[in-house]
Amino acid sequence: MNSKELKEAYKYCESVTKENAKSFYFANKFLPKNKQKAVYALYALCRNVDDEVDEAEVRSEKEAIKAVENWKEKLNQVYNGQWSAISQEAVDNDSAVEAQDSRLVMMAWEDMLKTYDIPQEIPLDLMKGVLMDTHINRYETFEELYVYCYRVASTVGLMSSEILGYSEKKALEYAEAMGIAMQLTNILRDVKEDAEMNRIYLPQEDLRKFNVSEEQIFEGVADKNFIQLIKFEIERARKYYQKSEKGIPMLEKDSRFCVLLASRIYGQILDEIEKQNYDVFQKRAFTTKGQKLLSVPKIWREARSL
Repeated sequence: MNSKELKEAYKYCESVTKENAKSFYFANKFLPKNKQKAVYALYALCRNVDDEVDEAEVRSEKEAIKAVENWKEKLNQVYNGQWSAISQEAVDNDSAVEAQDSRLVMMAWEDMLKTYDIPQEIPLDLMKGVLMDTHINRYETFEELYVYCYRVASTVGLMSSEILGYSEKKALEYAEAMGIAMQLTNILRDVKEDAEMNRIYLPQEDLRKFNVSEEQIFEGVADKNFIQLIKFEIERARKYYQKSEKGIPMLEKDSRFCVLLASRIYGQILDEIEKQNYDVFQKRAFTTKGQKLLSVPKIWREARSL
């Protein structure tokens, strides 16, 4: 692997992040360059696995499992120091596009792991989470949903923490909480889109508590019961954001602003849901680039005082 190939690998990982995670990409730009590159590699793996499983799932659950097993094998080769020697053989069974994309991601990971110690079980946990979508489309309790949120989002926070740097292990507990907060935000933002795929992530026990039926979610009816349900879930998400920010002072100084900014920008999606009177069916809540930019000075001052 030469420097030109490595540069191409990181450039690809950055492009994946920029295209698919605008808030994440915006906040990440405030990290030192070496940490930026590593986070791009991390995100690109998560995104590629998720996208590939989604595509395979259309064909069958068996195909989705096969896609994950393929990624696990590639990851195992990287962690065992075997990737450079057999990288071409490792992608021969993929399509031409998938082969090149996965090769670039693994090249970046191979380089990243020389500097950052990311335990292999964490990305493997993420892959378990991605596979959950192939056979689970309802969650009875919040405890069950928590497992899903942990696997698909908290794992990203835990891996990122090894790049961001931290002074004590307790920081990982707060990183886990931020992942839960962000995934709950995703769930609230995407109620309509998920319902169109016959997925309802809001816990069934909460639907019963507020007397909200699955039928009205499918029909996009935001009545007073549904509004109370969304208020409840927003409050739950905000509690996790509040908990997670207690860990920011434990991070290395050059990482604190990025993480606080990411937390606040993502949390603003909840504000947008409130502004549209909790009707997540009328439009997908999001923050504009202007809103992100306006957030920077205040959050910068706050981060400097941590």
